[in-house]
Amino acid sequence: MQDDTIYENDDAKEAVRRLPENLYDDREFRIKTALDMHVRQQILPKPQWTEYEDKAYLEPSLKEVLWERKGREE
Repeated sequence: MQDDTIYENDDAKEAVRRLPENLYDDREFRIKTALDMHVRQQILPKPQWTEYEDKAYLEPSLKEVLWERKGREE
């Protein structure tokens, strides 16, 4: 998913922490699987591929974190 590759600065880390448990677990599974395949220098078998989704699941949490940080700074 698109947000799996976002650069994790402090705001992004906080947004990831606030994700619902099911989204967080799915994200961690995708990232760990990708890292495992990369280390093994293998390609994930086609039956295990997921459909590409251009869904920004992290964006609402990230916007909220940024809004809160700007409020504290002001």
